[in-house]
Amino acid sequence: MRVNPNSLKPNLSIYQVLKRPILTEKALALLNQNNKKKYVFEINRDASKVDVKNAVEKLFNVKVEKVNIINIPEKTTYYRSRYKFQSNRNIYYRHKTKSYKKAIITLKEGYKIDFVENLLEKK
Repeated sequence: MRVNPNSLKPNLSIYQVLKRPILTEKALALLNQNNKKKYVFEINRDASKVDVKNAVEKLFNVKVEKVNIINIPEKTTYYRSRYKFQSNRNIYYRHKTKSYKKAIITLKEGYKIDFVENLLEKK
């Protein structure tokens, strides 16, 4: 990662911006919605909308219409376990999920990302 001395934000290469595609039920519903193709990716915490747009256009040879970015905060979850030696006592454990940043990318009509489409066909 190179740092530009004139700015506080590090310069990210296009390979550092996108981390992975997110293939949840909600993301698949966005993908199949109307004629607009919307893809969801987990992105670097320091990436901006312009960084994401440039990375997607260069990596997948598509035209991006719009980029929406969402910060997902960490969440605390609790789970219960039985104590081994006393059957009537429960022990509660606390676990924190990681925080991350995701981008919803809307492509112009007629474009699609074959990489994600091929992943969906394999499932």
